[in-house]
Amino acid sequence: MIIITGSAGFIGSATAAYFNELGYNDLVLVDDFSREAKKNNYSGKKFYTLVERDEFFKWLTGKEDLVQAIIHLGARTDTMEPDEEIFKKLNLEYSKKIWNIASVHQIPLIYASSAATYGEGENGFDDNETLLPKLKPMNPYAVSKHQFDLWVQEQVKQNKQPFFWAGLKFFNVYGPNEYHKGRMASVVFHGFNQIKETGKIKLFKSYKPEYKDGEQKRDFIYVKDVVKVIHHLLENRPKSGIYNLGSGQARTFNDLANAIFKALGLELNIEYIDMPEYIKDKYQYFTEAKMDKLKTQGEYTNDFYSLEEGVDDYVNNFLVKNRYY
Repeated sequence: MIIITGSAGFIGSATAAYFNELGYNDLVLVDDFSREAKKNNYSGKKFYTLVERDEFFKWLTGKEDLVQAIIHLGARTDTMEPDEEIFKKLNLEYSKKIWNIASVHQIPLIYASSAATYGEGENGFDDNETLLPKLKPMNPYAVSKHQFDLWVQEQVKQNKQPFFWAGLKFFNVYGPNEYHKGRMASVVFHGFNQIKETGKIKLFKSYKPEYKDGEQKRDFIYVKDVVKVIHHLLENRPKSGIYNLGSGQARTFNDLANAIFKALGLELNIEYIDMPEYIKDKYQYFTEAKMDKLKTQGEYTNDFYSLEEGVDDYVNNFLVKNRYY
């Protein structure tokens, strides 16, 4: 059986959907299943059982030898959450327990890191593990992810590791099954709904002279590419390590808005709005994944969706139809 934590969430449920497509039905889905808004993310999936997040370690005891792999995507992901104790409990300590189990029982492990660990990107976006100590994450969420990456490196030095593991630094992931995420959903999701309601999309003004309004750049990656990479790594088990997972190409928010309007067959209509004060000092103006490592060391050779292709598929096959993946 394959364990997927965070399976009621966005990327976790998309992972379950893709694995179902490939014929994997012996999935153990782990999450806090109390939120009604997440129910549609997993209710149509094929799985062995559902396990509540707080009961997971008790449930797993004695079954470790039956586990083929753990895909650990569960986390507190709200970048505006100020309570560091929540991140310590859910993102750091919980992840350490999973790592230790995978290490002792030699279970292949893939876990979610984040591009937020790169901070403003002053040290680049290179997934070379030796550069990790230089990174300066800018919010408690990113700090918790960075702390776990550093802790993992200490375990590796002591040879306390699964025979295969991969930490994936997700960049700006968008796609189906994020209906429940509220303000943390992607700009594609919010933009689509703004256009439906008002006929226009709102983007933040720029507060750096080198960037015009809407010309801030992010590395947007479609969730369908993310789940393909996860499966590839589990199937092929190349060299263990931390891998960036983005498209490898930074695109502007104006490009993103244009792609949404084009997918809907509408004329471009953007309103630039003030950025909230609490975001200004934590805002990333540029992200772009360096993808050489995944393509060479990770042996991943498939093409990624372009921004326009991904947005068109998401908008017309999911958002317009209110469908889940």
